Amino acid sequence: MQLAYLLLLLSLALVGCAPVVEDATDKSSSSPTDGQSDTGALDTAAPGPALELDFSAFDAEVEAIMAEHDLEGATVAIVHREAGVVHERAYGAFEVDHRAIIASSAKIISAGVLLHLADAGLLDLDAPVSEQIGDWGDREHDPTVAQLLSNSSGLVGLDDKAAYPPYLCMLSDETTLQACGQAIYTAPDERVTVPPDTEYRYGGAQWQLAGAIAEAVSGQSWNTLIDELYVQPCGPDGLAYGNPYREVVEALVDAREATYPEGGLPLEPSDNPNIEGGAYTSAGDYGRLLLMHLQGGACPGGRVLSEASVARMQEDRIAEWGGSVALGPADYPLEGYGLGWWLDRTAPGFVSDPGAFGATPWIDVPRGYGVMILVEDSVDMGIVFLDRLAPLSAAAFDEAAGR
Repeated sequence: MQLAYLLLLLSLALVGCAPVVEDATDKSSSSPTDGQSDTGALDTAAPGPALELDFSAFDAEVEAIMAEHDLEGATVAIVHREAGVVHERAYGAFEVDHRAIIASSAKIISAGVLLHLADAGLLDLDAPVSEQIGDWGDREHDPTVAQLLSNSSGLVGLDDKAAYPPYLCMLSDETTLQACGQAIYTAPDERVTVPPDTEYRYGGAQWQLAGAIAEAVSGQSWNTLIDELYVQPCGPDGLAYGNPYREVVEALVDAREATYPEGGLPLEPSDNPNIEGGAYTSAGDYGRLLLMHLQGGACPGGRVLSEASVARMQEDRIAEWGGSVALGPADYPLEGYGLGWWLDRTAPGFVSDPGAFGATPWIDVPRGYGVMILVEDSVDMGIVFLDRLAPLSAAAFDEAAGR
């Protein structure tokens, strides 16, 4: 097995804030969620509009998929723009506050950090990197932050030279994000890079460079930024970033069957967190962030993103230069990409961010709801859940709205 192919598949995800309206906790596998404020469970807030929602078909399908594929457990959080948290449940052996590495489902969280800094006037998403980081050296192709976050920077991606040696610091826990970012920016890669906005190259070092830029312009570490920008205003206490991927690469045997390693992964913060896929959290805590996106960038403790930034993340940026996604999760029709979000061009307003180990969030903007399902398996398993559950969640909201 080639390391490049392993990293490609691995990184295919490398590819709350309101009331509990319905307590649908599986009492056989988790504790009640009302009023909890611990690591994973979403707590209560001021009442929102009551919705008569029935997720029995949704829950039954989760359990059916788990039985079909012999999965140990899963957790789900469903949120609604006005009603807040409308469903939270654990299945199988998982507790409701179960945390795991979410791989590329971290991308929308990471992109949001850079958008927040742009809202604060600390960086310009559309200015060349060299104008914002000081003297890091010269390079032939000088991308913008927006190009980094849309996989359009022209840097070597995971789909062409995933094992490109100058970029492997992105998988190391033995350096710093600043050192890794500078090494990536100054790598002698003129022969393997292309001008920005000419090719879509998924993932990899461009995300690590974006994280280093965030540290450089803010003067804060990445995990400090995560705490101040997300944890404090929105309350996902169990959210942080590590870098477990050297261990993952050594542990996995068959890239196409890449699954969450037996025994789990270390949930530890790092000085060189993997920006595109190193976040660890629970479904409930991730649900808080989906709710923030649905509510225009605001959380009870303060604004995280401007409404314009939330909208920009969901715009098909690669379509602006005529690009299309040449790589995506298996059997899922992904053709567009925003800033961290995958876009299905046949379904406007539906965005998703599947992770390599099966964590899969999505937002249905027209219906005003979002879902996070957390499993420890593979990206293909996450897509199975997405394909089979998205119609059921949409039907539940349509029925409640009388559509």
